[in-house]
Amino acid sequence: QVQLVESGGGSVQAGGSLRLSCAASGFSFGSRTVAWFRRAPGKEREFVASLSWSGGSTYSADSAKGRFSISRDNAKKIVLLQMNSLTPEDTAVYNCAAGYTNGYDPRRYDYWGQGTQVTVSS
Repeated sequence: QVQLVESGGGSVQAGGSLRLSCAASGFSFGSRTVAWFRRAPGKEREFVASLSWSGGSTYSADSAKGRFSISRDNAKKIVLLQMNSLTPEDTAVYNCAAGYTNGYDPRRYDYWGQGTQVTVSS
């Protein structure tokens, strides 16, 4: 059974940090690109960052550059998203995803987690 389970969300004040984690099981994690997306209330799903299977290629949204960092541990089958300098605009449900090709298009990803809520207060 394919599973992606996110954790690490919560409430934080502006300027703070959170580290999201996504645990994968039930598929060949080491051969897949992984990504983080988010959806704020009343808005469309938004790409945050992605990382190739080897970790050698990464994409980040402009809103994430310089503040968020995606990483992976293929041995442990986890994906991490380190988020620093958070602002209220980062408030959203964050989902991890896995697919075969790297990039910002959610259609490239066929496995999705249920999401974890991040709330940033001013």
